[in-house]
Amino acid sequence: MNWLEFPEAKQQTDALANSVASRLSAAIESRGNAVLAVSGGKSPIPFFQLMAEMAIDWKRITVTLVDERFVAPDHPDSNAGLVRAHLLQNRAAPARFLPLVREAKDIAAEVAAACRDFVAPDVAILGMGEDGHTASLFPGAPELAAGLDPASTQPILAVTPQTAPHRRVSMSYAALLQSGSLILSIQGAKKREVLDAAGRAVSDTLPISHFLAQDKVPLDVYWSA
Repeated sequence: MNWLEFPEAKQQTDALANSVASRLSAAIESRGNAVLAVSGGKSPIPFFQLMAEMAIDWKRITVTLVDERFVAPDHPDSNAGLVRAHLLQNRAAPARFLPLVREAKDIAAEVAAACRDFVAPDVAILGMGEDGHTASLFPGAPELAAGLDPASTQPILAVTPQTAPHRRVSMSYAALLQSGSLILSIQGAKKREVLDAAGRAVSDTLPISHFLAQDKVPLDVYWSA
């Protein structure tokens, strides 16, 4: 694990965007295309806006989501809506977008379609909640054991969080371990405390701990105060 610390969020966002742009360009140079998986929520918006201005070959890039709330695309809580509004703009407008939820009607059908469409990301950007969840792998969720199974052959699964609104559609741990690289982007002292605790022992009570302990995929942590 590579840990990068920044005194303020803007410096973190600038460094993150430059690093992701470089990695995507390297993937395009290597094989002609690249896949970027991003997380939702409000925290990534500055990163999305900065990425949208990056002079990279966006028409060769597929953008997808690490996880999604099972809501309609025009719902205020939709991660796809957030990506469309803030990332797939300006220079990034030509990118292909691969959402995890197209219609919030039949979650099993959406998961099946997402599994069929799954392509391993070159770069997957994770967030983390103060409960230690990442993607939509929530502690206490009935599907957590399946979601954290490193031998799972199902890249996408439905999750029913016990502590958060909406059912979710999420990449599994096994799917994320197929990424070219993982980046965890977090801010604040509280989340650092949670991450420090997760680094001491692997536990399903802090799902992020599984990602910290693995040695299959390079993991960079971008943290700012």
